[in-house]
Amino acid sequence: MTNQLVLDRFLPYRLSVTSNLVSDRIARAYAALFGLTIPEWRLIAVIAEVAAITQADIGEQTRMDKVTVSRAAIALVERGLLARAPNPSDKRSHHLSLTAAGRDLYASVAPKALELEGKIFARFSRAELDAFVAMLRRIDEAALEE
Repeated sequence: MTNQLVLDRFLPYRLSVTSNLVSDRIARAYAALFGLTIPEWRLIAVIAEVAAITQADIGEQTRMDKVTVSRAAIALVERGLLARAPNPSDKRSHHLSLTAAGRDLYASVAPKALELEGKIFARFSRAELDAFVAMLRRIDEAALEE
């Protein structure tokens, strides 16, 4: 019976369910505290680590689709949290950067994100978490192989 698929033990399914549970918990917190969706927060967090970045690069880095990135970027520009500037190396794209209000929001959200991460993963030792992150990176590499 080793060839029988048991969904709850099928690792891609378990990864998806767990990811959705964690994302839902975080989404509720970000929405309640800051009025942000998960894609909006991801854009802010990615952009906070660089001076400016294109939407295509954000999509590649976060594995979010173009439409999700575009909608989040539009919402954040409308809220005055992101600025768009022409990309001198590709006239069809724009660089996104945080405005002063975006940087202030990031400074408020980042500590809350770390606090929430700490609560969710408090049952694990530092060594377990380090091993888990290493395994996730190896899964990423394997999934990207063709």
